[in-house]
Amino acid sequence: MKLQKSWLARIVATAAVGTMALAGCANPATSGNDNGSSASSAAHGPIGDQGDPGTPTQGGTLSFASYSPVSSLDPTVIAATAPTGGTEMAAVYDVLMRYDYGSQTFEPQLAQSLEESPDRLTWTMRLREGVRFSDGTPFDAHAVVASIDRYNTRRGLYASLYTKMVRSTTAKDASTVEFRLEQPWSNFPGILAYGHGMIVAPSAQQGDTFTPIGAGPFSLVNLRPQQELELAARPDYWGGRPHLDGLKFVAIAGEQPKIEALRTGGVHMIYLRNAETVNAATAEFPGFISTFSGTTIGQINSAPGRPGADRRVRQAMAYAIDTDIVNQRARGGQEIMGTDLFQPWSQWSGSTTGITPDPAKAKQLLDEAMADGFDGKVTYVGINDPDAQEVALAVQAQLNAVGFDATIEYTSSVPDMVRRLYADRNFDIALGGYNVSDIEPAIGLFNALHSTSNNLIGLKNPVMDGLLDDVLSAPDTETGQRALDAIQRFINEEQSFLTWGAGRTYVAWSDNVFGADPSIDQIMLFDDAFIRN
Repeated sequence: MKLQKSWLARIVATAAVGTMALAGCANPATSGNDNGSSASSAAHGPIGDQGDPGTPTQGGTLSFASYSPVSSLDPTVIAATAPTGGTEMAAVYDVLMRYDYGSQTFEPQLAQSLEESPDRLTWTMRLREGVRFSDGTPFDAHAVVASIDRYNTRRGLYASLYTKMVRSTTAKDASTVEFRLEQPWSNFPGILAYGHGMIVAPSAQQGDTFTPIGAGPFSLVNLRPQQELELAARPDYWGGRPHLDGLKFVAIAGEQPKIEALRTGGVHMIYLRNAETVNAATAEFPGFISTFSGTTIGQINSAPGRPGADRRVRQAMAYAIDTDIVNQRARGGQEIMGTDLFQPWSQWSGSTTGITPDPAKAKQLLDEAMADGFDGKVTYVGINDPDAQEVALAVQAQLNAVGFDATIEYTSSVPDMVRRLYADRNFDIALGGYNVSDIEPAIGLFNALHSTSNNLIGLKNPVMDGLLDDVLSAPDTETGQRALDAIQRFINEEQSFLTWGAGRTYVAWSDNVFGADPSIDQIMLFDDAFIRN
């Protein structure tokens, strides 16, 4: 049973990037039409002017109602993304690299420097000197290599990408790590801002027991899984003792209660995804907003024997569903819906757009498939949640309108949904999300679409693999753009999944909170954060 539980935990960790959409959470945005042409705002940025923060104040515990309370602090067990524990783990382990929105580049954090060789096949990292883990042991190159090896062996998030692209990770000496690549990867530093860059101490794993020991600004005081996490500031942190005495991550069910807690001083910071609550919070509280591509996706099971194995069936689904109708019926018109993978607000919006819904074309394709023996029956699997139900009903109505016989089956919880989709693969179509960041789109796309990533939809296509390789190895923006345009053309033709929309997340905080630093994916760093008394 222990082995089975461990295997399922890895599935859940990998699947967790999309669980926000599985749970049916509306992604905050403004109304958009089917090609996304009305979405024109910046992808990322601060909201609200708090003025000059002045001299940092020492003391206090910052409380944060995050998206989903953590059950573990092991980066190989939970996905190192902002809504699924990335912020909590970054506080304990820090990160080798962080994304800086001012310079729009990845900057060293635990690393001192990271340099690419002229042939673009080797990256050399120098580590900061004198850094120690919270148990007093040295943070050195050997610990970095051991942690990354552990992460890949246990198949942490994006491990398949790392092992495909990186030939070797070697400690050249105590302060130098060399990464030799299989092919050029200009944005390699980006993966070191996620779980690979959250280095666990060699002493953390003792047999089957894991203890969260890191080199970050805070250390563990108490973890009540899925309820509350308490962290204390480390006086010996390499960057100097944090201004805060501690952090407390608390569980608050529902986004409106989170806003009420922030408004009344019950918490200092909240993470939001729902359109209505984000719109309310951006008007009332300062914070940081991020926009992601592909947050609302129709996952199609293309395994042999499933309806989605027939490209005509997938295409019929795509042309049948008008995302503007889904937006109005299920999202109150507040989503950034559309069939473009990268909409006009994105820096990666290119010359190739998504398809335009066409019920007549959908019916023609479906009739062709049915003439060859398809019975028209498809099962939409969703979670038993009011918001998710609205999406399911909107999709079902449009599929049935062109001749499908679509039924809906609901699961009782997100874990049940993950098991049904990722472990059992028992669905034809389901709501999902890829959360592709404009900062480094190749990482999210690889995880969702490459044949070695064990992607949910069962896509094993050498053409897509080659296109993803082109994005990863692109030496400049123009080359990367051409590769992403080619991916859009592939999507339009194959419809391996259905692009339904983009979305935003908002981390809001009270007026007296300063210095919380967003990295990639809104993973928040608190080493310089403080609460103004």
